[in-house]
Parts: sequence; C-alpha cells; structure tokens
Amino acid sequence: MYPKASIDYVANENTLAVLENHPHINTVIVFKKEYRKNKSAFYKFLKDIKRKEYNAVIDAYGKLESNLISLFANSNLKISYTKTYTSWIYNQTFHTHDDPDPKMTLAIKNRVTLLTPFNIPEEKLILSPTIHLTTEEKVEAKTFLKNKGIGENEEIIMIGVLGSSDIKTYPAKYMALVIDSIVETRKVTILFNYIPSQEKKAREIYNLCKPETQQHIKFDVFSNSLRGFLGLLSQCKAIIGNEGGAINMAKALKVPTYAIFAPFTGKAGWFIEENKHQAVHLKDFKAETLQGLKRKEIIESIDTFYTAFEPKLFKNHLIDFLKSL
Repeated sequence: MYPKASIDYVANENTLAVLENHPHINTVIVFKKEYRKNKSAFYKFLKDIKRKEYNAVIDAYGKLESNLISLFANSNLKISYTKTYTSWIYNQTFHTHDDPDPKMTLAIKNRVTLLTPFNIPEEKLILSPTIHLTTEEKVEAKTFLKNKGIGENEEIIMIGVLGSSDIKTYPAKYMALVIDSIVETRKVTILFNYIPSQEKKAREIYNLCKPETQQHIKFDVFSNSLRGFLGLLSQCKAIIGNEGGAINMAKALKVPTYAIFAPFTGKAGWFIEENKHQAVHLKDFKAETLQGLKRKEIIESIDTFYTAFEPKLFKNHLIDFLKSL
C-alpha cells in the first residue's frame, strides 16, 4: 500500500530466527533479555528508540514493555488495543474480537484491526504469515538428514511431543498412542521436536510407544538452533502434536499441521479449518465437560480434562488427515 515505507520491527532476541530474510522488514530492533532485569539498560534502550522519528507506531503486544516503548517512541500516531489503564498512551485504540472469522484466526484478525488507520483494502491484506528460508538452508537441512541416515525419498513427520508448559502438553501415554496410530497408518520416519532440557520427558514418550513404532523414530535427530529447526521442519510432510509455536511456524513454511489444543485454549484464536491444517479440541467431542467453565477453572482441573481427551476420540480424524497428505 505504501511502497516507500520503511518498517522497523521490535522483537525478542530469542525469536529473531523467524524474521531472517523477511523482504518487508527494513530493521529489526532487538529487545534483549537483560532489559527485563536491568532497568538502566532498558531505559537506555527506550532513549535510543526516542531518537528516531516515526510516522506511526503499532503496538500489537500490549504488555508493559511495549507500552513503554510506545510511550517513548517519537510519533504523532500511536496505535494499540483498548485497555483502560494504557489508552492514554495511544491516539487510536481498538477492541479485540471474540467472534470466529472463516477467513482468518482471531490472532491474525486482532492484528489486522490495528491497520485500520491506514485504510488498506481488504484484498491487499496478507492473512498468512511466511517464514523465508534460503535455498542454501534447505539444502543444508537435506544434507543433515542424509548424514543422519534419512533418505531423500523418505516421508518425514515431525511430532510436537511437548507443549510450551506442562499444562499445554498432551499426556505422555496418550501422545504415545497418537504416534503409534501414525505409524500404523503410514510408514513414515518420525522426528521429535524438543530441546535438550526436555529430553527426559521426550524419552518418556518414546519409551511408551510400541517397539515397532520406535523403529520409525529418529529420536536423536534435532537441531540446536531455531533456524536449523526451521530447515528440518521445511523437509517434513507434516507436523502433528501439541498446539504452539512449532505448529504456527510450520504454517508459515506451508507445511501441513495437525494440532492438539489444550482444553483451556480456544481453537478460534490460532486455527481456522483448512484442508492442509487440522486441529482437535476436547470441546469438539465433549463440549458438555467444559460448559460454563472459565479458563482458570479448567486449568485448576487440567488433569481431569486431559484424561477425558482420549486419542480414540480423534483417531479417525487423524487417520483421514494422514491419508490426505
């Protein structure tokens, strides 16, 4: 819409890998971990922000750090979500949406709403994130897999065995049954997505799988870097597992996904029905168990709800997804 626009993007330093090679971001301003602990370092960062003049500042984060960045930023137009205690910082604020939209997830819809002041026609809106890998990175991923004994013609499925926290993680015994079903349906090579600190929990799931399933799992094939992980993910036929960052990164790489949502997380926020992307939630099968309960109440009894969310409930749905790949 504005071809001569220059975009500065503030991002946490541990997320920079997903922004590499993005053609529409001119400068990435790194928010370092130390800023959360060192107030003087954070204040210096804010003063550096203030030195540059912007035509507009968009705060799509809406937390304390971004509130302060917006406050210090030198701009006549500041945009964010409507919150009574921070609205004074911004010129234009917008309410978040609750109603599902068939064209986009609520997470995307809420962010798109922040573009309202720019009068961008709906047909110009890009509603699907993209991660930009280079040809070299894809070749490196293929070489890495080859060196690990995985042939170029093998079908690979990544398993998001663990969520971002215990309460966002499908029970180990159930996840093992899911992986068993995958191998029974399609003789694929399985990679586990986990970081070294999660190895013990990932190993527990591996040990719960059937011996014949274990033969298809390359447990030690993973990358120590986020960019390396993205390269491996780009070579997969699909990713299946706990809803979270890995699922959304796969979507941005155009890799099919099958997400298992935590009982307290609404599907509409991060999922819309598409052939390439499927998701399941306890509410899809036992809506009455969650009826009238608040998020906090569900979390307080999370084990009970996960126990009710048996793999047999969505086994046929998963098999249909696998057959569609």
